[in-house]
Amino acid sequence: MSRRVSRSIGETDPVNRSSPATPSAGVAEHAIAQTHASTTRALTPSRVRVVRSRRCHDEAGDVMALRRAALLASLAATCVAFGADGAAAQSGPPVVVELRIDGVVDPFIADHVEGGIADAADDGAAAVLLTLDTPGGLDSSMRQITQAILNAQIPVIGYVSPQGARAASAGTFILLSTNIAAMAPATNVGAAQPVGLSGAVASEKAVNDAAEYIVSIAEARGRNAEWAESAVRDAESISAEEALRLDVIDLIAPDVPTLLADVSGTTVQVSGEPVTLELTGATVTEDPMGFFAGFLHSLLDPNLAFVFFWLGLAFIVAEFFIPGGIVGTLGALMFVASLVALGMLPVQLIGVVLLVASLVFFVLELLHPGVGLPAIAGVVCLVLGGLYLFDASVPGVSVSPLVIVPVAIFAAVFFLIVVRAAMRLRHRASTTRDEQLIGLEGVVLQDLHPTGVVQVASEHWTAEAVRGTPRKGDHVRVVQMEGLKLKVEPTDAPATPAAEGQRGGSQT
Repeated sequence: MSRRVSRSIGETDPVNRSSPATPSAGVAEHAIAQTHASTTRALTPSRVRVVRSRRCHDEAGDVMALRRAALLASLAATCVAFGADGAAAQSGPPVVVELRIDGVVDPFIADHVEGGIADAADDGAAAVLLTLDTPGGLDSSMRQITQAILNAQIPVIGYVSPQGARAASAGTFILLSTNIAAMAPATNVGAAQPVGLSGAVASEKAVNDAAEYIVSIAEARGRNAEWAESAVRDAESISAEEALRLDVIDLIAPDVPTLLADVSGTTVQVSGEPVTLELTGATVTEDPMGFFAGFLHSLLDPNLAFVFFWLGLAFIVAEFFIPGGIVGTLGALMFVASLVALGMLPVQLIGVVLLVASLVFFVLELLHPGVGLPAIAGVVCLVLGGLYLFDASVPGVSVSPLVIVPVAIFAAVFFLIVVRAAMRLRHRASTTRDEQLIGLEGVVLQDLHPTGVVQVASEHWTAEAVRGTPRKGDHVRVVQMEGLKLKVEPTDAPATPAAEGQRGGSQT
């Protein structure tokens, strides 16, 4: 131990010796010698143990430092491995998320598209493919979708598909707002003029607002703003080939793989930055609507709107003839649902009037049975109302004849057979109860003072004596019925005219 201390001290000697010889050199050497001697004397056995203990602690600290270094190295290797996996994943085929707009553009579709675009950006998708086949819908829902597309963090590709599909009305705004606008063969776009509930063109203020909005979208995407304005002001509609020629869309593609291959290498602006699409061989994953939202969206169909509107009114009317609450409640729910759907579709007032008139004729047939002419008029009005319920100038928004005919048959059967039979049963039930009990005899179970209990037709009834004081065990005759209480008299008394007439009537 003295040797180690001497070596550590001696390490400073060269410094001292390297300096020029001076008179103080001897003094320095003498001080060093004294320090060496004092250190040697100080290393007693107890002090040696302390030094050894310190050495052990130093060695333990070195081991812990080595372990920490090994742990850090392991964590670093893990991070590198994850980074390599992420790089490998990114080097795989790009992912394109497909969102569909089928049917009416409503709040359910708008929320689905807006959320789908945001989720696709968060998941690192290469692009969003927005497939369109819509007759239009609510202006507010359309604006929600276009704003989500214009402010998207990833490219959005609009594609009118499949063949025979259309992007009408609100769909035109949505298609023009996408980074890449494409259509399948035999599709069309346009007819974006706003319409009101009666099928008439909306106010000039609404038309001007819609026209300026679609022009701003077309200019932002570098598309034909002049045609876009005519689609709103003049309800102009064009085919896919004409749209490509007029620079309304970017390309025509028969299917999704061809579309993605054709747009690869195209540079688009996303959030003000250029982005080059590399989508050849991309994996397309569909993001469908949730079950509940999809169910509510499916109700906004022209055929269902027609069925719900007419059946809702029919059940409400039927409730007045056969009260019970169930039919009327069901009719009210269907009618409210139909109003929500009709509010999003180009409804014509003449169609609504004809459908209401058909119900009026069926009611006249119920009030005056046997004539037949009101029933025929009701069926005719129902068929015409279904044909003219929606504006025929809007493509794809109409009631199918395959739906109108079954509804007309159901209407005739419902009013002429079901409702009429229910009315007869209800009338017979109300009269039979009174008529069958009047004139019957029973036994007193509890003295009538004047009210008690009697047994008539194997049932116990509350009864009131109209003459005499029948006691328990006496026989009585029913002469009248008030609600659920019987008016009786002793059988040994002469029968009242009411009982006589009823008994005679029952014998004929």
